Amino acid sequence: MKTTHKHDERIAQMTFVSVYPHYVSKVEKKGRTTAELHQVIEWLTGFDESLQQKLMEEKVTFEEFFQRADLNPNARLITGVICGYRVEEIENRITQQVRYLDKLVDELAKGKKMEKILRGE
Repeated sequence: MKTTHKHDERIAQMTFVSVYPHYVSKVEKKGRTTAELHQVIEWLTGFDESLQQKLMEEKVTFEEFFQRADLNPNARLITGVICGYRVEEIENRITQQVRYLDKLVDELAKGKKMEKILRGE
């Protein structure tokens, strides 16, 4: 399924801090911790918890967030459907990276083991 330019632009301009509370709520409702969430975000982006906090304080957009990230080389192993899109088929780089993060948060909330979420690391 292809994304539209308007859809990609909307995602790129969303701020990380505006979505982060939804991630926290989603994982905590399912009995997971914010520490686990931070671990997942760090695995994908290379941002430790203090840097994640700094980026939230700066109110960076997802575009800026992922431009600064050192994306894990195993991120390409993240597959499946999120929000109606097959993540491995999304053509826009920023949209795909945001959906990678969404997919990891979903897996965490669904109770998947951390070693599976972190793709074997």
